[in-house]
Amino acid sequence: MQSISSQEPLFAEERRSEIVRLAALKGKVLVPELAEYFGVSAATIRGDLRELEQSGFVRRTHGGAMVQDVFRAGFEPDHKGKVVRQSGQKRAIALKALEFVEDGDILILDTGTTTLEMARLLAGRRNVTVVVNDLEIAACLEACDDITVVLIGGSLRKQFQCTVGPFAVDLLSELNVDKAFMATNSLSLEKGCTTPDIAQAEVKKAMIGVSAQTILLCDSSKWERNAFVQFAPLPLLDLIITDSLIDPDIHDKYTGFGCEIVIADAGEER
Repeated sequence: MQSISSQEPLFAEERRSEIVRLAALKGKVLVPELAEYFGVSAATIRGDLRELEQSGFVRRTHGGAMVQDVFRAGFEPDHKGKVVRQSGQKRAIALKALEFVEDGDILILDTGTTTLEMARLLAGRRNVTVVVNDLEIAACLEACDDITVVLIGGSLRKQFQCTVGPFAVDLLSELNVDKAFMATNSLSLEKGCTTPDIAQAEVKKAMIGVSAQTILLCDSSKWERNAFVQFAPLPLLDLIITDSLIDPDIHDKYTGFGCEIVIADAGEER
C-alpha cells in the first residue's frame, strides 16, 4: 500500500472507514502497513482496530485484522459490481417508484443502480426537474426532452461515477425539492440507512434534508444489515419500496415499528 501521509490528515472516523474498506478488499491488513499507509503510529492503528472490533466491523488477528465474511460493513462493490445484482427486483422497484412521480415534480435521484433503472423509465413525464449527483443517471436523462437535469458538482468518487464532498453538500443545501428517491447499502431497525463511505453519507443527508418527501428504494437483500455510516434513521423515511422477496417476518417487524412499506412484485413487470 502506498502512503497517503502527504495528503491532509484524516479524521479518525475517515481513517477507520478506509481501514475497513482495505480489509474487505485485501482479506487481511497488517498494522505496520496501515501505519505507513496513513502516516500515523502503530499505536494509533492498534487503537483503530480495537474500536473497529468492538463495533463489530473487523476481527483482530496477530499483527493486524480481518473483516468477517458475514459482516463486511465497510465493503462496497463498485458500479460495475452492483449492476448485475438483483436486477429483476431493482427494475420492479423502479417501476413501482414511478407511480409516485407526478408531472411538474422536482425530484432528487440518489446515485445507485435502482435509481438508474428509475431514470431509464422516466421518459414520458412532463415538466419534471431531476437533481442528480450520478454521471450515468444524468447522461440517461439528457435525452428526455421534457426533463430538466440539475447535475450536482463536487469531487468525483472514482469507480462509482458520482460526486461527493463539501461542494456537493453546499449546492444541495440551497435547493427545495418535492421528493427524494434514495438508495442505501443497508437497512436496519437500529441504524436505519447506512453506507460504507462517509463522504457519500454526507451527500445523502443533504438530499434528504432538502426534500419534502423521502422515498427509499431498497431491495430485499439489503434488509437487516448495517454498513459503516448512518445517513438516515428510519423516522426520516416517508416510504420504503422493496420487492416481493422480502422475508414476511422482517416486513411485519418494520411495519410494526411504524414504517410504511410498498411491495413491488417482479411479476408485474412489463
